[in-house]
Amino acid sequence: MPAHDSLSPGHMSRPSGKDTETSHPDTLEQRVLDVLENLRPSLRADGGDIELLGVDGDTGLVRVRLTGACRSCSASLVTLTMGVEAQLLRDVPEVREVIAE
Repeated sequence: MPAHDSLSPGHMSRPSGKDTETSHPDTLEQRVLDVLENLRPSLRADGGDIELLGVDGDTGLVRVRLTGACRSCSASLVTLTMGVEAQLLRDVPEVREVIAE
């Protein structure tokens, strides 16, 4: 499997503005979902995806599940920490840690 170079922090952008007609309330969970949605094309390019399992607003813990090729890829830890977690920490200040289950 590829080393997910497309997920290096320099290649990820901040979520763009929301469409006012279809936007969801600006909840912590929705902001996390927005970031994950922006990461999906890179994950899918390598045959994987990501699923949000939960967000704990009190602790800042985000639980995710890598799926598809990302689930068994030897670089999944790098994808999780250098890609997913790094982007969430930058874009959603309330997030303190991301764990994969």
